[in-house]
Amino acid sequence: MTTRISRTAFLTLLLIAVMMGGNHVAARFAFNDSVSVITAVIFRSGVTAIIITLLLLQQKVRIQFSARHKQVMPVIGVLVAIQSFCLYSAVARLPIALALLAFNTYPLCSAFWARVLYKHRAEPFVLKAMPVMLLGLALALDVFGAASGLGAAAHWQHIGAGVGFAIAAAATFALAMILTQHEAVDLDGRVRTAMTMSMVVLLASAFAVVSGGWSLPRTALGWWGLGGLTALYGTAFTLMFSLLPRLGVVGNSAIMNIEPVFALVLAWLLLGQAIAPIQVVGALIVVSTVMVLGLRRR
Repeated sequence: MTTRISRTAFLTLLLIAVMMGGNHVAARFAFNDSVSVITAVIFRSGVTAIIITLLLLQQKVRIQFSARHKQVMPVIGVLVAIQSFCLYSAVARLPIALALLAFNTYPLCSAFWARVLYKHRAEPFVLKAMPVMLLGLALALDVFGAASGLGAAAHWQHIGAGVGFAIAAAATFALAMILTQHEAVDLDGRVRTAMTMSMVVLLASAFAVVSGGWSLPRTALGWWGLGGLTALYGTAFTLMFSLLPRLGVVGNSAIMNIEPVFALVLAWLLLGQAIAPIQVVGALIVVSTVMVLGLRRR
């Protein structure tokens, strides 16, 4: 069953969605200034891990890991590291709103993983929502290249890699969420986040050393972008795990799925990124479908 939330909680959720959308806009400024995706992941995850760890210490949270937690949390950490890399790779290659919309198909991926791993049948409502969401995504991505005027082949040559990264991010994020729900839901969310972000930093740093992928900004604008994405992401997560539980909101809310809409507006205002009206319609279909899925009575 859904429950009403307070006005303060609602506004806080909107603020988090704005900050998460702003994080990706800031990331694009950094990427445009030669900052590598792996560098952005390290900065973002590292600061977030530190903030959440300090929060754990300040609140004197008792940390206890079961044998199951010790087995599954490293897997979740690897999945989130892959998801972080893939999503930022998509943001670096696509209009930000389109990257986030493709990523927002993760509810469909969640239904798939739940079926494959735990034999859970998707609810009829979810099955009915799938074609609606895919239709919206097809419109948003301009799959036939009509809005871009390039034609399907040239259009997909332009956006294909970005869309592939976004879908990979959705698939890995969904798998991490399903494993968390079934194997680690009893572990404190702050502990899960601190542990996961720490693993992401370690894995990303190791990858940067091996691949030589470390690349810092060259100009002040790039530093603002890198600092902005780090501050916005870290602040959003801190609010999510410190303030929302006190306001009666547990976990993520469907309201936060309007992040692509905020990203669309911010990217248009700050980066000059614009998409065709039919793509905006598709974006609204995807966002509305995801919100309905999240707000449905269960």
